[in-house]
Amino acid sequence: MKLVKKILGVIAILIVLLILGAWIFVGTLKPDYDGEKTLPGLNETVNVYFDPYGIPHIYAENETDAFRALGYVHAQDRLWQMELLRRIATGGLSEVFGADLVDTDKFFLSLGIDEHTEMTLKGLDENSEVVKLSNAYLEGINDFIENGPTPIEFYLTGLEKTSFSLKDIYNAVGYMAFSFAQAHKTDPLLTDLKNDLGEEYLKDLAIGSDTSTVWIKNYKNIANDSISTNITASVRRALEKLPIPLFVGSNSWVIAPEKTKSGKVILANDPHIGFAQPSVWYEAHVSTPTYEKYGYHLAGVPFPLLGHDRNLAYGLTMFQNDDLNFYFEEINPSDSTQYKTEEGWKDFETVNKTISVKDGEDVAFTYKKTRHGPILNGIAKQITQERPVAMSWVYTKMENKVLEAVYKMTHASNLEEFQDALPNIHAPGLNVMYGDAEGNVAWWASAQLFQMPDSISTKFILNGASGEEEPIRYLDFSENPSAINPPWNYVYSANNQPDSIAGMLYPGYYLPENRAKRIVQLLDAKDDWDQAAVSEMILDVTSSVNPGLVSELIKLLDISVLNENQVVEVDKLRNWDGSYSLDSQSALLYHRCEYYVLKNTFEDEMGPERFEQFLSTHLMKRHIAWGAIMRVGQWWDNVNTENYTETRNDIVLKSFADAWTSLVKDFGTDTNTWTWDKVHTLEHKHPIGEVESLRKYFNVGPYPVEGSREVINNLGFSYDSTGYYKVTSGPSTRRIIDFSDVENSISILPTGQSGNPFSDHYKDQAELFVNGEFRKMMMNKQEIETESESKLVFVPSEN
Repeated sequence: MKLVKKILGVIAILIVLLILGAWIFVGTLKPDYDGEKTLPGLNETVNVYFDPYGIPHIYAENETDAFRALGYVHAQDRLWQMELLRRIATGGLSEVFGADLVDTDKFFLSLGIDEHTEMTLKGLDENSEVVKLSNAYLEGINDFIENGPTPIEFYLTGLEKTSFSLKDIYNAVGYMAFSFAQAHKTDPLLTDLKNDLGEEYLKDLAIGSDTSTVWIKNYKNIANDSISTNITASVRRALEKLPIPLFVGSNSWVIAPEKTKSGKVILANDPHIGFAQPSVWYEAHVSTPTYEKYGYHLAGVPFPLLGHDRNLAYGLTMFQNDDLNFYFEEINPSDSTQYKTEEGWKDFETVNKTISVKDGEDVAFTYKKTRHGPILNGIAKQITQERPVAMSWVYTKMENKVLEAVYKMTHASNLEEFQDALPNIHAPGLNVMYGDAEGNVAWWASAQLFQMPDSISTKFILNGASGEEEPIRYLDFSENPSAINPPWNYVYSANNQPDSIAGMLYPGYYLPENRAKRIVQLLDAKDDWDQAAVSEMILDVTSSVNPGLVSELIKLLDISVLNENQVVEVDKLRNWDGSYSLDSQSALLYHRCEYYVLKNTFEDEMGPERFEQFLSTHLMKRHIAWGAIMRVGQWWDNVNTENYTETRNDIVLKSFADAWTSLVKDFGTDTNTWTWDKVHTLEHKHPIGEVESLRKYFNVGPYPVEGSREVINNLGFSYDSTGYYKVTSGPSTRRIIDFSDVENSISILPTGQSGNPFSDHYKDQAELFVNGEFRKMMMNKQEIETESESKLVFVPSEN
């Protein structure tokens, strides 16, 4: 018995020691927000105060020191995110996650972001402020890599930490540029539909610009083939596996003094990006005697893409212009190493790449390039046809000055200096929103735009051999859409169609008017805006369009064939105001019906796979309102039924019946339980959280959430046969800068400031975000010193 007790005692001691060891180990992995550290390269001491949400407020005597400290604190909270982001352009994801990511790596390698970065680096001025501050930031990152704790993800994946360089910064910017593009989802699909179904079907799709919808107004203030399905499918599959979110859309509006209660400018911005953990933005407040900015940083990028100070504020939305085209190439029948141009045959360029694969052999692959860009055939295994298709992307065809543009934006002191930076943004296309303490408000569509020959639509795969479907000129920045201090006293963007000032409409993949219409409706109705009212507006969950669609389609229902419960719910739907509160029954019934309207309209002609692709496009979103009022059209008929031609009435009746049946199956016959919170949920997913046993430790959520896609509080999801609307994208931050009290401006992040699961700030904002709450963006030094929970001091090394 004594022996048993001794053994049990030893086991107990071992368990205690194991727990203690694990606790100590976990403690070593946490970010260090307190104490003193030596940071090589510093000229003076840098003080970093961490506020109650873990946001660093960096006080330095010069910018170089400030950016070096920024690199360190950014890395200690987000090194894993930085690591993944820099691997996308270089085809390095398979080395982390294995063979499942090989096709994704092939696709991104073929885009040429990495090669374009190499060319850019050769032309950099090493003595420019952009390069010097970027290098200081990188030195801070690399010091953390060398001397700081290793994030847990590196242990779990077996990945070694390696230093960062300028190449990683430029590659991160390149990924951002591609993630805005929509052409890869749309152009091949439309070409496929045109080839298979004919022109008549395309006439009944919302491909072009609808002049009846709300467009962004300009104001110039002078004074002041069948191959296509496989392309679309393969690209979609490659992007689905990305462990880093894609940029999706955005809202922003800037209200001039004439419409605010205080007589000062108010800027609101909520860029819509795929949700993930950690969330996209890292907040930091940097202050030196000559520079101050409260900014939002992309992982591994030193200059904030969103920011403000006491003089000016800026935000971004996605322009959605078309900067990526596809071309059919013609191979020389006598020499397969050549392709046709208007000037004769030219040689394909051959590119050889090797991808390292975790727990597997290296994968070597080869692809060809033409003057337009990479040939997609052979890059993705789904593409087996012979006719080559090349992808042409503005980003890799022009000199890359995007980082220089962002630097100049962050260092501008007035509207004129800020505007001078913008012509350097060639891609991605951005709506840049601006407001300042002097009372100016402005919007610029910033991108390298081009003009195509008349009658050529870039929504289809073009003829790459004739030379007749190439851009005929690149537009000067002065021709881009913009509005500076317009007489209606605000500017806005919701990714909708901009008006033209160059005698043409700019081709693009613009989102429908829904959010824009609501924004204009609300802004026009008030002339006494303040921070509280703007905060309420940015959380608005009411659709300006969907109730109108309901009114149009509900007329087609035959009430006499409905049961009592159906009549009650239809009556509720008829009186629905378009609001997406958690307890809304009409919101759920509307979306179930809308999905089945789309399915019953398109799937018979498109087939299941192409229909799924269609659901992922902006074209589908634009078509919903446009198609609902189309009384007669090719798509209404079900081609699978014989001796009968379906009409809109038939499709609507069948879709209502299908939706009702699916809701009864999912939630039972008690319609009071059919509420929006049952289906509309948000979970912030971490790549490691894909392992079910680790999900609860790395993922954040799920939470039921108000809102929906294409309302101001834009929480996007995809339609599918499940009938559940798991939110995949939405506000990556909500920020409101009020120049009447700039030090009390407010914002929120979707989860938390830190990407380290052991940090107290990993998810401390998640419930605030879901509940529509905000926190202060602190700028007052005395308040920061008083309120901060910790202070990290960086001192120069003695030698």
